[in-house]
Amino acid sequence: MHTRAPATPATAAAGVALLVLAGCAGPPGDDDPATLTIGTMTVPQSLDPADAMGSAAPYFQAVYDSLVRREPDGTYAPMLATEWSYDDTLTELELTLREDVAFDDGTPFDAEAVKANLERFPEAGGGQAHTLEGLEGVEVADEFRAVVHLSQPNRALLYYLSDAAGFMANPGSLGDGLATAPDGTGPYELDPGRTAIGTTWVFERKDEYWGEPLPYEEVAISAFDRENALVNGVRTGQINAAVVQEADQQSVVRSEPGLESVPQDIDYQGLILFDRDGHLVPELADRRVRQAVNHALDRPTMLDKLVDGQGELTDQVFGTETAAYEPELDSRYEHDPERARELLAEAGHPDGFDLTLPRMPEIVGEPMATSISTDLAEVGIDLEWDELDPANALRAVFTDQAYPAMVMNNAQPAEDWVTVAELVLPGTFNFLGTTDDTVGELVREIQNAPADEAAEPARELNRHLVEEAWFVPFYRLTYQHVSDGNVEIEPQSGAAAPSLYNYTPAG
Repeated sequence: MHTRAPATPATAAAGVALLVLAGCAGPPGDDDPATLTIGTMTVPQSLDPADAMGSAAPYFQAVYDSLVRREPDGTYAPMLATEWSYDDTLTELELTLREDVAFDDGTPFDAEAVKANLERFPEAGGGQAHTLEGLEGVEVADEFRAVVHLSQPNRALLYYLSDAAGFMANPGSLGDGLATAPDGTGPYELDPGRTAIGTTWVFERKDEYWGEPLPYEEVAISAFDRENALVNGVRTGQINAAVVQEADQQSVVRSEPGLESVPQDIDYQGLILFDRDGHLVPELADRRVRQAVNHALDRPTMLDKLVDGQGELTDQVFGTETAAYEPELDSRYEHDPERARELLAEAGHPDGFDLTLPRMPEIVGEPMATSISTDLAEVGIDLEWDELDPANALRAVFTDQAYPAMVMNNAQPAEDWVTVAELVLPGTFNFLGTTDDTVGELVREIQNAPADEAAEPARELNRHLVEEAWFVPFYRLTYQHVSDGNVEIEPQSGAAAPSLYNYTPAG
């Protein structure tokens, strides 16, 4: 797993099994402008839509169309579904489907295919299976009309249908075969003869595609295990485009003539406090202690020294594109060790307390570990790091529930409800089920309100979470979408990896 690869929060628990590092092999060099070669450090476990996750989306978009297309600005547009509408309860979504689409073997795409795919998705157990939690079933109203039935409103359903849950595979191929032999309605087909799983995937344009052809006759996606190798690949023309996360490699990109880059503030890095009720560390049950941790950290220095200033300070987990976002919450907790000590004393811990956290070096390098330990020690919190490899850390945290918090990179999607579902509701990142009356009331209000009335309760929830110090964000990270100058890249709202549709030949 490339643990710095941006992903939805749920990928952290399942991601080690689903995203693995590939050895760095030279991608297929090709100066032909009809070929797009993308470099990445994210590798899918398989090409079965049930396994689609996060930054691996372009692999799947090559061979599968989604029910709904998410535009670069985050709005939704028709794809395999041409129209959609909810009932008054927000528990039924009717989809009108295209009538001129077929899978690779000629099988028509229809409502039965939608039913087969959507009902299989949560049962298949992939990393995004939870996104269709609450699916009661899919009704085939007629050949090209399907009705999705939910047990309760899912405000992010269109978002999910534009992502992994919405990728449509041939019902006759559902099963293990899709892992290496995808069968969809997408614009390309996998070329098995030139594909080396784990290193390079080559997709050739279909002769006949129902939609507008993408501008490239061929797309190759090549995996790297180090970001400096990724950057060198763009510099030497081995690959056309890549997302660069590390500050030192971004510096290399900025100094390299001929390279083009587009910045995007997307993932945030910070501490997720799981143990807000004090099951593992009793002190954390007091909100004043959690506030003290927030005040103790010198975020400006961390931003400057750890990531070369490539980011924006924040104290909230909701992203800037959400209705819940409030600019003033980015600076709720100033670096104030004296106030932190006061809060600890008020909570009955004038001498501080001991804290043990897991450390994956791929995320928390020595400089960050030292910075956090030093800041907390200044206010009396004695932090010990348990260094674990990714597999052991994820199992210890999410399965054994052995640690009260963890430093992670998490996405900030544009949909409020995605953040609520991933971080606030009981689940992967709230595995101890923390809640309170205010959270419960506001979540219900957001979930059931008409779309034009959900913004204010979302903002109220955000303010409450920040005041209760459920989280300890550090900063939103700035990534660079880098190209060799032959490709124009448009960032994707709420996602670090651009959609495959967001690449066009320069000029």
